Amino acid sequence: MDNNDILRRVRYIINGDDKEMTEVLALGGYTMSTEDMANLLARDDEPGFLPCRDEVLVRFLDGLILKRRGPSDKPAPRNLSIIPDNNLVLKKLRIAFNLQEEAMLDTFHKAGFDITKSELSAFFRKRGSRQYRACGDQALRRFLKGLSIKD
Repeated sequence: MDNNDILRRVRYIINGDDKEMTEVLALGGYTMSTEDMANLLARDDEPGFLPCRDEVLVRFLDGLILKRRGPSDKPAPRNLSIIPDNNLVLKKLRIAFNLQEEAMLDTFHKAGFDITKSELSAFFRKRGSRQYRACGDQALRRFLKGLSIKD
């Protein structure tokens, strides 16, 4: 999944406007104009489209965690050299929305994507672990869709 698509879907989930999205990004330590944010959220074929860099996505997700959960007591290491893969995005969304295992399974189920507890936990294991499983685009798309479905 591309970074712009993830931002657009999260915007829909939190029902945010360009200004709120810019504020969330600022919480993550990255400042951007509202106009640039609108260009990030534009479709690929729209004029002014701006591709979302990896750093912007990571900072936005960090800002979303801070907005929804508040600041942490312990300082988090900021390793921004990490290229965000679907597993990292899924992990940060899990933290931001304070989802436990059952809530995540329900979210996937709402989107018509049934997975087992062991498959879910494999998404959160360290890369290189025998039990690690890469989160595919379809799984992340369905998770975001499940988050957007209001009960």
